Amino acid sequence: MLRESMQITGREVDVRGVTQGFDSVDIAHAAALVEFAEAVVVRDEQRAAKARAALLTALGPSGLVDAAAVVGAFHGFVRIADAIGIPYTTAARGADAPDLRERAGVNSFYRVTETA
Repeated sequence: MLRESMQITGREVDVRGVTQGFDSVDIAHAAALVEFAEAVVVRDEQRAAKARAALLTALGPSGLVDAAAVVGAFHGFVRIADAIGIPYTTAARGADAPDLRERAGVNSFYRVTETA
């Protein structure tokens, strides 16, 4: 999804932010977006409520809905893949942009090295 949106906008994103943090990445409201995503993943309702309020202020109602949809979709994709036992090595039929995965630092994740 990120790769597709980069192609549509013609904007390059430093994907190392996925593993190294988005503090120095030029993404509007990156800290608020990351806080919201992390609050959802760890299922912290109070933290998520604060993050939603911050995103509502920063992005407005439609931006908050977009952010929530993206977080929900990604969170769901991972849960579905895990639940049905899809191993990482078969993600995207083995064509999941290995160069992008390497730049982002994903190849160093335990699950990837364990199944590679």
